[in-house]
Parts: sequence; C-alpha cells; structure tokens
Amino acid sequence: MYQKIILSLALNHGISQKAIQTARALLAEGGQIIVVHVYEQLQGSANAGVSEEATAKGLQNTKELLAMRVGDANDLETVLLKGHSGRTITEYAEKINADCIIVGSHKPGLRDYFLGSTAARVVRHAPCSVHVLR
Repeated sequence: MYQKIILSLALNHGISQKAIQTARALLAEGGQIIVVHVYEQLQGSANAGVSEEATAKGLQNTKELLAMRVGDANDLETVLLKGHSGRTITEYAEKINADCIIVGSHKPGLRDYFLGSTAARVVRHAPCSVHVLR
C-alpha cells in the first residue's frame, strides 16, 4: 500500500476510471492520490503563430477537461504541470516524495514497442514504484 500516489492522466485516452480505481485499491489508509496532467507548450515557430489568448483558452480547456475526468471525487487532488511529460512526472514525484506513480501506456508503435514513450521514460527514471496500465 502506498501513502502518496501520482496518477498521471493523458486527457486524450479513456482509462481514467480504471486508473482511479487502481489508485484507490493501492492507497494506504490516510494516503493521498494526486491526479496529474502535463501539458507541453508549443515549441519554436509553432509557438510564434499562436496568440496568448489562444494559449490561455487552451490551458483553461485543459483544466476543465481534467476536472471533468476526475468528476466530483473529493479524495483526488488535481495538478496541472507544464513541461515534457515523462521528465516532468518523474521530477514532480521526486519533489513531493511520491511512493508510487500510475501511468497509462497506449498501443505502441515500432519505436516504443512495449510501452509508450512517456510510460517508458517514467519507468526508467522514476524515484519510486511505477504501475503501468494498458
């Protein structure tokens, strides 16, 4: 059983309820589940063509979608982080002394055959236990 679980959600995949149930099953009494989504800012010339207003609207939509995925579950804390998904999740886990990360893995392509690239990075670099959900 874990005291502090990070539940990483990619908002474009549909495993939210399965992931939440898994986190609750692994949580020790009195523990904490932190639902995290990492958004990556547009890079280079792509960022130059996007207005600050459009960026702010996109961020607000992301916050709303994250809240909708969590629903009215008062036992879940939500955190929106900015950065590269795999690196940001592992750095955040270390920062808050998480003892477990739950991350989903998509159907992989040839490049990342067994795990998705985010899940693979988290598994390799996490400072704690990692549970990967398909």
